[in-house]
Amino acid sequence: MTKFKYNRLLIVCIIIGLIAAIGVNIQRNSVEKANMTVDLAIDYEDMVKLAQLEGIPVEEVLSQAKQAGISSLAVYETTFEKLNKNGKAMAIAGSSVLENYYSGTLSDPAWRTLVQQGTIKADEVYVVGHDKQTYTEVKEDLFRRLGKERVNVLDLGNQEILAVKANYTELLKMNLGMPTDEMKAVNDAGFYVLARPSNYKNVTDDDINAVFDRLKDFKISEIVFSGSETLGGLHNTERTIELMKERDITLGMIEHVTQLQFYPQDGLYDIARGLDYKVARLYTIPKDEQPKLKMDVAVERWANTDEERNIRIDLMHIYEKPEGDMSLLATNMKYISDTKAKLESKGFIIGPASHFEPFFGNTILQVIMLLGICSACVLYISLVYPSLSNKKQYILLAICFVITAVPVLIGKGSTIRIMAALAAANVFPAIGMISQLDVIRRNRLIGKLKFGPLLLKAVKAIVCASVVSMMGAMFLSGILSDVEFFLEMSIFRGIKLTFVLPIILVAIAFMQRFDIFGDNLLTPPAFKEQAKRILNMTVSVKALVGFLIAMIVAVIFIGRSGHTAGVPVPGIELKIRAFLEQAFYARPRSKEIFIGHPAFIIMIMAWYRKWPAAIFFILSIVATIGQGSMVETFAHMRTPVFMSLMRGFDGALWGAVIGCVVMGALYLWQYIASSTDRSKSLNE
Repeated sequence: MTKFKYNRLLIVCIIIGLIAAIGVNIQRNSVEKANMTVDLAIDYEDMVKLAQLEGIPVEEVLSQAKQAGISSLAVYETTFEKLNKNGKAMAIAGSSVLENYYSGTLSDPAWRTLVQQGTIKADEVYVVGHDKQTYTEVKEDLFRRLGKERVNVLDLGNQEILAVKANYTELLKMNLGMPTDEMKAVNDAGFYVLARPSNYKNVTDDDINAVFDRLKDFKISEIVFSGSETLGGLHNTERTIELMKERDITLGMIEHVTQLQFYPQDGLYDIARGLDYKVARLYTIPKDEQPKLKMDVAVERWANTDEERNIRIDLMHIYEKPEGDMSLLATNMKYISDTKAKLESKGFIIGPASHFEPFFGNTILQVIMLLGICSACVLYISLVYPSLSNKKQYILLAICFVITAVPVLIGKGSTIRIMAALAAANVFPAIGMISQLDVIRRNRLIGKLKFGPLLLKAVKAIVCASVVSMMGAMFLSGILSDVEFFLEMSIFRGIKLTFVLPIILVAIAFMQRFDIFGDNLLTPPAFKEQAKRILNMTVSVKALVGFLIAMIVAVIFIGRSGHTAGVPVPGIELKIRAFLEQAFYARPRSKEIFIGHPAFIIMIMAWYRKWPAAIFFILSIVATIGQGSMVETFAHMRTPVFMSLMRGFDGALWGAVIGCVVMGALYLWQYIASSTDRSKSLNE
């Protein structure tokens, strides 16, 4: 029987690296704990709409929203669509003016005079102001957006109007700058303004100055840019950064609908870095989805979102249909107050969004972690190729370490760190599984173990394997710990591979230790021979169908990871998830608690009860899924490290409990079956 040796020097290097990784993760946890203030925000326009739907003053709705827990109101740039409704200014198509003139319905003599003079053009738009401040702001912004050659000032008796060369329909939708009247109303009601400015075409520093001049007299919680560009776009963000830093304003970054990184806006990352990461992640439940959610489900989503994805701006929308016997106003106030209470119960503070400190891992600690990861990679190779001498292992370690450490030391190691994280995520779960395969391989007993000793061995094995896997999680989390990963400006891109590669690594090691076909279990043929035997197997239709089913399961298994595959989640699983979210601090992953960890327990039983080698192999592969998933959880760097740790712990604990219950049921079934067989033999 081939003996596989665990190089002690490599293990020492892994432990040294682990100490550095744990130290970095403790620092990371402190940074995350200091970022616990959530801005509970809602659109000012939604508040106005709610007041109109209920037929009550806007001031009363704002007062109740303040009491319910809203801290900021989002104010967007004004448009003629809004102005035409509130009556403070109006855009009139020239064709409409002419139509009224020739139909005899244009009674105003000043307008009639302009038509008679030929001043009114059918293809122009005419802007009339009924509120002096609003008209002044609209006029200023039209000149900035369209230029003086397209905007002319006309006299309409004792009143000034604007003649604009523009398409009427498009002009109605055009952004016209931040409305000071709305921002004043927001501040007067006791809220902060969450400002939503847009960019200008061919934007200049003067345009940017004008935006911030509008904002200067108001309390601003955050700026969240509207549209596909930030203010300044790709090429002129310096002035935006300068003014935001000068006024100590936080940048809001809108999470993408896939929950992966952000809604694309030109210049977004430049501003974030220029502000030294004074940034808050924003999430909003899509308007077309919210009506489908019951209020308690929506409230739970906000809590989970803020906890698990580092969201610090919750931009809410109103419900437009009342719930139960409540009025529409009461429904929405309950929605807000319940959300606030839920967040506070989770330890969050409500107010202008907090942000991460510009944390970047210590370079020396990163290099030490690289030493540990390189050592683990070499250790895995030695466990697959036992003929690799210690000298060759040390040479391989030195080469790997130098190649990875030098770029990090000179400040060019971003890609290296991601590759190291990928290695840790795959190698450590594999080593954890292999180590326990080696343990049971050395301790196979001739007689069958009773249930108690068998259960203890299974629990001990899963604990040991999970500890090794968690070491990989610490390395992954530690090596990637910096503010760009916390904010998801940078992401770990190996998640799909992490679901598959540990299985491959364990399968290779398994065939070096065991004969899958069970002919000579502890002295298997060479890996190449087993591989050839698999490829040359005669396959029945039944086996082919089973293989196709397994492939479909595998595709779903991989496709369900992340947020981009579009594989639907069954309703029953959603209910199970909801239960787990309520029952645990952090919901354990289904593939761990219901699949991987129970399979690990049964794998130990399969070995000591001498089940067929093929079943033992399949259970080993399924058990690897659970170990790999524990580490992969930490690849979502936006999730606080303590939450990921608790998710892995709960999954391993309760997955082992489920596995032990299943083991007990199988043991009982075997005992009853064997008793029945003995009774039959005696009767015969």
